[in-house]
Amino acid sequence: MKEIKVLVVDPVGLHARPATVAVNAASKFKCDVKVSFKERSVNMKSIMGVMSLGIPTQSEIIITCEGEDEDAAIAAIEDILRTQKVIE
Repeated sequence: MKEIKVLVVDPVGLHARPATVAVNAASKFKCDVKVSFKERSVNMKSIMGVMSLGIPTQSEIIITCEGEDEDAAIAAIEDILRTQKVIE
């Protein structure tokens, strides 16, 4: 299992546009991908799940990947969120 803790720095938090890009990226991998915020964890391949967390700016989130392509998945998702300037 691979895990990263990141800080959401986008002034609007993890909003629909970057969340959709991250969900689309996560969906390309075979491994399980989860995002956790405030004791809740959801499937990062589900836009409704991710949006249900309501992640505001300056929040710490944990992204975990578990499965055969977990290394590639965690790297891709982190890169996409950094490119979108959502995390730091």
